[in-house]
Amino acid sequence: MSTIQVQALHKKYNGLHAVRGISFSVEKGEVFGFLGPNGAGKTSTINMLTGLARPSSGTITIHGMDALKHTKDIQSRIGVVPDESNLYDDLSGLDNLSFCASLYGMKKADRIRKARELLTSFSLDAARDRPFRTYSKGMKRKLTIAAAIIHEPEILFLDEPTSGIDVESARQIRRLIRSLHDQGVTIFLTTHYIEDAERLCDRIAFIVEGVIVETDTVSALLSRNKDTREVAFKAVEGGRHLHDAVKQRWPDVTIRAVSAEGIRVVLEHETSIMPFLKLFESCGFDLLEARIIHQSLEDVFVSITGIDIDRLEKAREAEST
Repeated sequence: MSTIQVQALHKKYNGLHAVRGISFSVEKGEVFGFLGPNGAGKTSTINMLTGLARPSSGTITIHGMDALKHTKDIQSRIGVVPDESNLYDDLSGLDNLSFCASLYGMKKADRIRKARELLTSFSLDAARDRPFRTYSKGMKRKLTIAAAIIHEPEILFLDEPTSGIDVESARQIRRLIRSLHDQGVTIFLTTHYIEDAERLCDRIAFIVEGVIVETDTVSALLSRNKDTREVAFKAVEGGRHLHDAVKQRWPDVTIRAVSAEGIRVVLEHETSIMPFLKLFESCGFDLLEARIIHQSLEDVFVSITGIDIDRLEKAREAEST
């Protein structure tokens, strides 16, 4: 039996259909990711899974229990890291962790010991007595995760775990997620960072406008269209000249992108790059590069969802401002 089982889940807010009949399962010990742009329904889904919001319809089963009927029992066995911290600004890092541990019934000696262990492992020991409000974004994120795992939950829910934090903190959080995965913790995370999904997840669901459009393992997704390759050509003359020459010679060839420096051409099956090289030579172009590009998860995401990758990049830029 799957650790998490979701069937025909819907969520409406004042007429807005945020989640539209999604179904999926999460197996014990895997890292399962929801990848999609802001507003896709990721946070609405995680809120329903963790008991913070009730679905309009559909079912959620966690550890074989109806999550809508046994919310308190389930919440005692999970950890939740929301997209915005839920810790107390005026409490110190140590006191925040100790308080969270007390909510799970941990004895005082155990919660102090565990809190100090986590502060050390998260490189927050030097700031343990400082008020939470004085922490940087990255420090706040790490302490929020520490608070979510202090009771050693069987399932950890992470909503945009590396969103809006510095590079080094993001690396530390990724290492932590891998470590928890190695320990057998089941992890459900949402993200609009393709690199996080590719590095961390065993399986990924692409979610767009409240609908899951594809679910598969990372390796299976990357093997899609394996007979299709892309080649980047760059020349002194620039991308527009290369584009016009290719289209004049082969009108049906797919050109994925045109830039000031060059083009990206889609090669089907066993098509060789030699005809392109001969064409450019005959045109007198000064070719600077001819490089085969291996398909990335970004390419798969764009192909399946039809979403311009710039939409995800703009969300990241907004976080950094």
